[in-house]
Amino acid sequence: MSKATSHLNRVFFPALIVIAATSPLLPAQHTDAAPAAPAYKNLTVLKDVPADQIGPAMQFMTTSLGVECAFCHVQGKMEADDKGAKKTAREMITMTNEINKTHFGGRQQITCNSCHRGAARPVAIPPVMETDAMPAKPAAPPASAPGAAQAVTPPTAAQIIAKYTEALGGEANIRKVTSRVMKGNILTGGQQTPIEVLSKAPNKRVSITHMGSSDSFTAFDGNTGWMGNTGRPARAMSASESASSALDSELYLSLRLTELYPQMRRGRPETINGVECEVLNGQNAGHPPVRLYFDKNSGLLVRMVRYSETPLGRLPVQIDYADYRDVDGVRTAFRWTLSRPNGRFTIQIADAKNNVPVDDARFAKPAAEVK
Repeated sequence: MSKATSHLNRVFFPALIVIAATSPLLPAQHTDAAPAAPAYKNLTVLKDVPADQIGPAMQFMTTSLGVECAFCHVQGKMEADDKGAKKTAREMITMTNEINKTHFGGRQQITCNSCHRGAARPVAIPPVMETDAMPAKPAAPPASAPGAAQAVTPPTAAQIIAKYTEALGGEANIRKVTSRVMKGNILTGGQQTPIEVLSKAPNKRVSITHMGSSDSFTAFDGNTGWMGNTGRPARAMSASESASSALDSELYLSLRLTELYPQMRRGRPETINGVECEVLNGQNAGHPPVRLYFDKNSGLLVRMVRYSETPLGRLPVQIDYADYRDVDGVRTAFRWTLSRPNGRFTIQIADAKNNVPVDDARFAKPAAEVK
């Protein structure tokens, strides 16, 4: 395996797994809901967690503490209790669970990250001032002059979404697109790797990354998600992974936002990379929220922040959209950057075509080979 391929596997593909949001219309998923204890040796406080959630839980801890697996585990003997850090981790998980149960009604308000903030040892003492300059005070908003016009009424959530739809080209043009084929490159760690993204209405999608002699697939067939590599058996995604892939696969996302997130509220405006944005907070009972940032002038979506649930807390995923171009009357982002606590990559599209025939077989999980 080349150095570039190894780096891509470490940074890009774990990121795909944790791009999580939940679609309320997603069909029931086939997932390993069995407790983790039979599959993992020497589990204690996480023994009743579903097996497919152990990986995300470990990722949450390593990200919160800024460490690698070897900080707690013995390489090649992960079940061993030789390291004190592993015993401490168990105590800390028990502590945070008890705090959340006792003081927050069982809601996951306190996590590893509450104290560690990316450091192996939490900082308990406030830092001293390193300058005698007084902290700058925020400027007071200018007072309105007598007789000045009244402030403009801020737009509602529905109006922001409607402006987004129009900015893309309008509902009629959006619905004319039944498929889309995009080709470009993944940019990460100074490396470029070719990628194809095939989409088909309403919610089928497959991303094919070409890594030398091997291809990697991340797909959603309209019902469930799967991942695989050339020459290896494909695997079904977990429920969380599949729900994430379902949202990514929505070809008519702008038209379905209020369906996916029935509770959509306007947040405080923010500035993203110098662009004034209207902000919407989407909620769907029992699922992680989503935060959407729309360019105040153009109406286009410039950022989405969503979350992946783990047994120990939420992992955030931020996607920044840019380089919108007109493709058959529909404006499409040709560049998006995905950032998470322990990784970041950009996909830059070079070419996009709408309504190209795409066989449904391209989205189907390959059958296991019979030997």
